[in-house]
This record gives sequence, structure tokens and C-alpha cells, in this order.
Amino acid sequence: AHTVREFIAQGYIVVAPDYRGSTGYGKAFFQNIDYGGRENGDALACRDYMVESFSIVDPDRVGIVGWSHGGMIALMNITHYPDSYACAFAGVPVSDVAYRLEYKRPGYASAFTADYHIGKTPDEDPEEYARRSPVSYAQFRRKTLYLTPTMNDDDVSVKEVQRMIDSLRHYDRDFESEVYDAKPGAHVFDRLDPFEATRMRFKVHKFLERYLSPPRPFGDHSAMRR
Repeated sequence: AHTVREFIAQGYIVVAPDYRGSTGYGKAFFQNIDYGGRENGDALACRDYMVESFSIVDPDRVGIVGWSHGGMIALMNITHYPDSYACAFAGVPVSDVAYRLEYKRPGYASAFTADYHIGKTPDEDPEEYARRSPVSYAQFRRKTLYLTPTMNDDDVSVKEVQRMIDSLRHYDRDFESEVYDAKPGAHVFDRLDPFEATRMRFKVHKFLERYLSPPRPFGDHSAMRR
């Protein structure tokens, strides 16, 4: 909630969608999961709804921000729908689904091979897993992007995010990134509220400010803390 408040304090309009597959809404909603697929369209639908429904929303000043799986959705949206967003921030983002399954526990893969989801392993259908991975679309990205992996991330390996960074460099794409050393909180450090984490998020806010021009930007980190 404090991250949302940081945006609201600057005058942003914030939409936080529950895309298909979220927990807490029952079995049927969860089993509509489409990891790396239609959930990206769910996020875009929220953006389009706001633009079409509210005249106060400037369609040329829409950004997309996410952490972890949300970071993956941010990457997929900025690569698939670049005309809909001015910029994107992806914190510790899932970047390569097939590679991810190689280093996760075997039980993790069962969510993907379930009959209500992909139903196959990466070995059985590598093209499908590539289709669901942001790293496959680095060459298509045409808008400004900022990525921040963490060395001690215990969920999304820094090596996975590095594959996205390396791919963007291979295609000579203009982007920004910062690889953080081991931090307290590991995977979730950049969403916590201690001083060090908010300094990291202050950089994110200043990045977004350049492209989205919020009406009340933070003058400095102390203002953000207040």
C-alpha cells in the first residue's frame, strides 16, 4: 500500500488489476491462469478502460510498473503494446519462463503442466514457453524501460533477469538497469519501507517522472519519506 501512496502523492492515477489466475477469488478464477499470455491483455484492458472512460487520463502519459510477476507483465506490455505506454519499470522481473523452471523446485513446474494451463513441459513445447517469455521480445521493444534485479533474489534469479538485459543489449535497445547487491528482504526488498528500499524506489519515481510528468513530483528522497 505504501508504494501506491507514493504514486498518489505525486498526482498519479493508479490502477492495480487482478489479472486472471490471481488467488483469493475461487478455483475457477485461479484456473483461468494464463501465465505470460492473456493476463497481459488483462492489464492492457485496464489501461484502455481508464483512457476511454475518464477524460482526466492523458493517453500519452501512461506508464506500467510491476515487480516480480508484475515486472514480467510490465515487460510483456511494453514489448507487445508499445503505442499504449510511454515507459515501463520492471523490478526483479520474471524474464525467461523455461529457464525459470530449470532452477525452481519440481513442484513449481506442476502449475504450468496442469491440464487447465499449458499442459506441457518446456521440453515438450519450447515454442509455447518462449511465447510467454519477455526475453523473446527484446528486439521489439521501442519504448523506455528500467530494470532492477537483485543479487540475492531468492525467487527470480539475477541470472534470469540478466538474460533479458543481455538480450536488450544484443539488439542495441535503449534501456536502463541497475543490479543491486544482496539486500535485506531479497526478492521483496524494493517493495519494503526501510530507508534503503525507499531510496531505490525514489530512483524509479525519478525515472518515471521524465516520461510521465506527474503534477507533484518528489523534490528529493526526504520529501518522498515524508
